[in-house]
Amino acid sequence: MAKQPDSQHDHDHNHAREAECSNNLVRFSVAMPEDLLISFDNLVARRGLIHNRSEVVRDLVRNALVDEEWTNPDDEVVGTITMVYSHHASNLTETLDSIQHRYYRQIISTMHIHLDSDNCLEVIALRGKAEDVHRISDALLGTKGVKHGRLTTTTTGKFL
Repeated sequence: MAKQPDSQHDHDHNHAREAECSNNLVRFSVAMPEDLLISFDNLVARRGLIHNRSEVVRDLVRNALVDEEWTNPDDEVVGTITMVYSHHASNLTETLDSIQHRYYRQIISTMHIHLDSDNCLEVIALRGKAEDVHRISDALLGTKGVKHGRLTTTTTGKFL
């Protein structure tokens, strides 16, 4: 069993040491109902031969940590906005461009794809405070004429 820190100094020192040793694997046990474990093993099997229980648990933990980053409006995050729209919609292209120009500091890249003679797919990569990225996403995806869109959230990787 790990020794509990005796003081704040010991606590801070232990965290610093854990950061240095972040690649060491630690085994731990998890108890769960059998039916939940069977469902989990089915998930592992669907993910393919290269995934095992441990890797899937690590993925789930990382996903939870990334989701947590997005709960603080001031944390720096990254994400992508993917949207589909008709370029024939009245003033839609100009409106979307105007919004993107307003947030040029947070928008780090865009990709525009012509899906057919009417529809376009646009992918926008953003980086900034979580609150700002959500605001930009809401502005773009809420624009009249956008047929479908989604903000996909991820991490800068600093805390994983």
